[in-house]
Amino acid sequence: MASSSSRGEMEKMGIDQLKALKEQADLEVNLLQDSLNNIRTATVRLDAAAAALNDLSLRPQGKKMLVPLTASLYVPGTLDEADKVLVDIGTGYFIEKTMDDGKDYCQRKINLLKSNFDQLFEVAAKKKSVADEAGMVLQAKVKQLSAATTS
Repeated sequence: MASSSSRGEMEKMGIDQLKALKEQADLEVNLLQDSLNNIRTATVRLDAAAAALNDLSLRPQGKKMLVPLTASLYVPGTLDEADKVLVDIGTGYFIEKTMDDGKDYCQRKINLLKSNFDQLFEVAAKKKSVADEAGMVLQAKVKQLSAATTS
């Protein structure tokens, strides 16, 4: 919840200012939620990649297998070098790494994403609190204004 000093500041604002503050806070919360969803999606993908690397490291060299070209298209292949992998580092660039380095890369990225997620979640919670507080103060002011006009 927003601190009492910020509530006091909100109570000094006019209705238009409160509406603008609430709209801005709501917009920021929505953007932060989108970012949280993107981080969650990236983490799931990296978890799948780490699991695939682990599975690949357990297979013997020369093993026949299906190689995914897309999410729904697989072609037959043979495992040639299980100790080397290509790691996508972004924007179409790949780096050849050892299996252990590839696993380490995935784990470091997962840890970074989880840390970013936690930080972003805290910011989103604070923004949501500000938006809720502004909404409550706005409702109170509108009730007060309508009560004053009907008297």
